[in-house]
Parts: sequence; structure tokens; C-alpha cells
Amino acid sequence: MHRPGGADVDAAGAAERGGGSLALLYDAVLLDLDGVVRVGSRAVPHAVPVLGRLRDAGCRTAYVTNNAGRPPAELAGELRGLGLAVADGDVVTSAQAAARLAAERCGPGAPVLVVGSEALRTAVVGQGLRPVASEREDPAAVVQGFAPTVSWRELAEAGYAVARSVPWIVTNTDLTAPTQRGVAPGNGALVAVVRAATGAEPAVAGKPSAALFREAAERAGARQPLMVGDSLDTDVQGARRAGYDSLLVLTGRTGPAELLAAPPHRRPTHVGRDLRALCAPPLAAEREADGSWRCAGWHARVADGELLLEGDGDPDAGLWAACTAAWSAPEAPDPARALAVLDRVPGS
Repeated sequence: MHRPGGADVDAAGAAERGGGSLALLYDAVLLDLDGVVRVGSRAVPHAVPVLGRLRDAGCRTAYVTNNAGRPPAELAGELRGLGLAVADGDVVTSAQAAARLAAERCGPGAPVLVVGSEALRTAVVGQGLRPVASEREDPAAVVQGFAPTVSWRELAEAGYAVARSVPWIVTNTDLTAPTQRGVAPGNGALVAVVRAATGAEPAVAGKPSAALFREAAERAGARQPLMVGDSLDTDVQGARRAGYDSLLVLTGRTGPAELLAAPPHRRPTHVGRDLRALCAPPLAAEREADGSWRCAGWHARVADGELLLEGDGDPDAGLWAACTAAWSAPEAPDPARALAVLDRVPGS
């Protein structure tokens, strides 16, 4: 059996722990929010019943977000509004990961210059640190996150401290932030202001840094979690950096063409159309004598730079056969032609 994106899973252990269900091969499931669990104010199709089934089966879950501007309790309340049974502590933000990084660099009670939201200040206090607002207060670290109220004066204070080599930690470097009126500058744009003024580079706590994933795993009490996301460059790449397996679902940012063209450091361990893949056995492909890859009722191979796929049955199995063939080929197939092949897979 072959899983080009990650480690093989022991079949006996799978049967013992969860009857073959993918989620129950792991000691927790970490889930990205937007594009995986919800889109805007609505739940992604199948998300609520699937996560309910996992809860009933005893699967631990945590919800992982780069959002550092809002407290976990507020985000958890929104998820409960979708029908999910979520405790406030089940939501883990990049603000919490950044605060932990600061605590690891400073002693208990150390002053930390906080630039960002009240949620970030609360996270810093939660790590036993003392938020301050000025470089004149001799901060032991600078922690910067997004808030729509961040001012030039706050960025200047951060710049003054960073310029004298005070450790600089940022929640994330997302360049944009979605709003009801469109796309606005995100924390990455504000980080760029301090970077331009000082020439320094910050430590990043949010995705795709490993810090946020490890924070979520620790809060979930997990040693071998599965990360579920819709993005190759944040969710999957970050999970790989943390040493965790990942499931890429096609309900958000990433489509089949991008998945097939993914470089090795952004290839997931598992793929699925949506979260229903968590309740199914993990997919695996076998190499056939003719060089093709078989997964369930599908066969895929790459010949002369073209992806060839034939068969029927589970669309996820067809997608996995195609991924295995594309990722195993000496040269990647043409993405446009590969997408045309996958368009013929029912439900893909």
C-alpha cells in the first residue's frame, strides 16, 4: 500500500481503534475553520453531521485558526450556532500560539509589548506575562497581531523595540483580511510596516508555522493528531512541518488541479471531497505490473506527460489514484489536461 503524502497506517491498529474509520486512526482531529467547517456564516455541507458522529465515537477535535483578532469563546459560540457541540477551549488561535512562544522566550511576569486585539492581550496574560504598550517600558518581547484599530503609534512602538533587537513574534503573516466590503489589508501588511522600518524578520506563530499546530495538539492532549484543511500552503505544509498527517478536503481553497500539481512539501497524507472522508477507511493505492496505480475501482498512470484515469466507484478513490500516479511520475502531468480527466469522475 502506498500513501505518497505521509506515513502508512497499521491496518490492525485501525481495526482495533476505530473499525477502519480514518479519524479514529489518530488521537485527535485538528480542523481548519473557513472552507472546512464553514463558509462565511454557513456550515460546509456534511460538516455538522460528520463532526457529530465523531464526537459520539469519542474522537477529540480542536478547531485551528490564524484569526488572532477574536477570542476563542466568540469563535466557539459561532460554531455552536451552526449546530456543533464545541467548548470554548476547543478553539485554538494564532494569538494563543504567539503568546506561548513569547512565554518560552521570557520569564514569568515579563513585560511584553502587545500590538493587536484585546484577544491577543488576554492570551498573553494567560501565559503569565504582563502586557505593556510602549518600548519605554523595556519589554522582553514584542507580540504583534491584527486588529482594525492598530495605529501608527502602536506600530512605531513595535518598531522602536524591534530595532534594538527585542524578540519579535507575530501571530500570522496573512496579507489580506476578508471584510463585508471586500479584501482589506491583513496582519501581514502591518508586519511589513515594522519589517520595512527595522529590516528584522519575526518569528511567526500561525500557519504554516508548526507552532500553532503543536499548540492545538497540546490543548487537545494529542500526540498523533490529524490536521484537516483546505489549503496546501498553510494547512498541509504546516502539518508537515509539525510532523503530523493531514487530510486535504476540496470544499475550500484548493481544487483538483492544484492538488495534482502539489510539490512534495505540500502533499497531504489523505484527500477527500469533504469531511465525510473522516468516517471512511483511509485510501491507499497499489502499484500494478503495468506501472499504473490502483485504488479501489480506479486505475491511473502518467504516460508522455498525460494523466490517464479509468474506472468507476468512489470518487475519492479515483482522485487518490490520480494523485498517486501524478506524484510518482518523473514529470508532473499537464494540470489543465489532468483536470479535464478528473472532470469525468462522478462527484469529484
